[in-house]
Amino acid sequence: MKATGIVRRIDDLGRVVVPKEIRRTLRIREGDPLEIFTDREGEIILKKYSPIGELGTFAKQYAESMAQTTGHMVCVTDRDMVIAAAGGAKKDYFGKAISHDLEHLIEERESLQASAGDRKFIQVIQDEMEGITGETICPVISEGDVIGAVLILARDSKAKMGEVEMKVAASAAGFLGRQMEQ
Repeated sequence: MKATGIVRRIDDLGRVVVPKEIRRTLRIREGDPLEIFTDREGEIILKKYSPIGELGTFAKQYAESMAQTTGHMVCVTDRDMVIAAAGGAKKDYFGKAISHDLEHLIEERESLQASAGDRKFIQVIQDEMEGITGETICPVISEGDVIGAVLILARDSKAKMGEVEMKVAASAAGFLGRQMEQ
């Protein structure tokens, strides 16, 4: 654990304010759920809670199946990072923080289909993406809340993203959203 040097007092309602600098650094937004852990030494640990993260193993299997079917890379994200990746994308994308552009797209509940060079083409992760020639992105919505996205990414310049990829991504996003509701 890393000390920040910041000390806060508990108010009369039992609340503690998480400083703005820490919220910004950890990408914690108003209304984001935090999971509370304690240990034997009396420490309280707050961890960002990712509802779709609970589907990690299932999302990984689903992404692998989609990658085999489509022949493209497939990623599933929560609102902060890639939680599942398949089709050659695992080591490059799994566990990486998503870009601010993708985070904004997810928050706006927008779907996107673009080719490299298009004005609307966005970077998926904060690190530089190499060789991505096309992308299809659909938000995952559960009980009215946006909780992540399904991405189909192409590396082959001859492969064009089309209606089929959009429908596959939308179906996967809908299915994952419904799984969260159960």
